[in-house]
Amino acid sequence: MILLRHVLQTTDSLSPAIASAVEQSLSKSIESRAAQTLGWLLATAVMVAIGLVVTLIRPADPYVSTVLNLPGNAERGQAIFQINCAGCHGPEGRGLVGPDLANVSNRKSRKDLIRQVTTGETPPMPKFQPSPETMADLLRYLETL
Repeated sequence: MILLRHVLQTTDSLSPAIASAVEQSLSKSIESRAAQTLGWLLATAVMVAIGLVVTLIRPADPYVSTVLNLPGNAERGQAIFQINCAGCHGPEGRGLVGPDLANVSNRKSRKDLIRQVTTGETPPMPKFQPSPETMADLLRYLETL
């Protein structure tokens, strides 16, 4: 804007035809940049909106939905934990080779915990494929840590 003002003041000393040509050129350049910027902003907004729609209408994983709809039993979950998880996370879930799981249910959603257990996405954690009932029990136990 300062540059435009300076150029417009400078055009006072030019012939009216040249001054008019300079002003028109600058005006078109600014309009072109504004239109281009607006176009990029609009394209970005459309992409974000599409991403949100896809995320919201994506069908839920039937396994996860089933697990989340089960009440789970913390006692059974503790037994499952001792057999499958305590070797790395410790008998109380406070961490050995694997991380400390104290308050893990406050740090990760139930869906994230299910994904972690079933995919083993953080090596060296192995993948587990527990039944929905077993997974619900384990989740209930993890909520007690």
